[in-house]
Amino acid sequence: MPKRGKRYQESAKLVDRATLYEPAEAFDLVIKTAKAKFDETVEAHIKLGVDSRHADQQVRGAIVLPHGTGRTSKVLVFAKGDKAKEAEAAGADYVGAEDMVEKIQKENWFDFDVVVATPDMMGLVGRLGRVLGPKGLMPNPKSGTVTFEVEKAVKEIKAGKVEYRLDKTNIIHVPIGKVSFGTERLSENFQTLMEAVIKAKPAAAKGQYLRSVVVASTMGPGIKINPVKVMA
Repeated sequence: MPKRGKRYQESAKLVDRATLYEPAEAFDLVIKTAKAKFDETVEAHIKLGVDSRHADQQVRGAIVLPHGTGRTSKVLVFAKGDKAKEAEAAGADYVGAEDMVEKIQKENWFDFDVVVATPDMMGLVGRLGRVLGPKGLMPNPKSGTVTFEVEKAVKEIKAGKVEYRLDKTNIIHVPIGKVSFGTERLSENFQTLMEAVIKAKPAAAKGQYLRSVVVASTMGPGIKINPVKVMA
């Protein structure tokens, strides 16, 4: 185990690792244990009782958090003609087609957080699968990033839309705001995310669906939330 700093150790003393907290109590603790000199991001880590290796047990989607995430995502849109103009008008940071593919391939350029593409551009974007895939940046119809509704997609992302998806260990990691949001806004964002994840439960999932729910700030200790309280 890496040696933790003094600040982290002091924060960790405030958290009882054996306790499963109510959501509001957990966010009070997240705020108390966030000791960094910057406004730390708060993340939720949700372990699910599914097997992500099976296609019928995938959990993936996107939601707009009521209070956003506290940061504005940079959006790259692959589109042509009127759809490209629509993307620019909606506030996309970068819009293009072959020129953007070339920039990513030749310059190893990744100055964006989300990629949106119109369906007719997916053949082109597919060339970037090897580089966008591992970074979780490949557009996907399930998360609303492959669409002809470019304006809506860009505006929702800018308003604080987040994507959730399982990693290889069946855990979903999602930013749900900043420490400065306070307990109430963090709790509301968290509840919105949990409702979406519970709704997305695959029919093939067996046994307990929510295995564990942990929230933490960037530099703070993990705080366990009682899954039963989330399901209620």
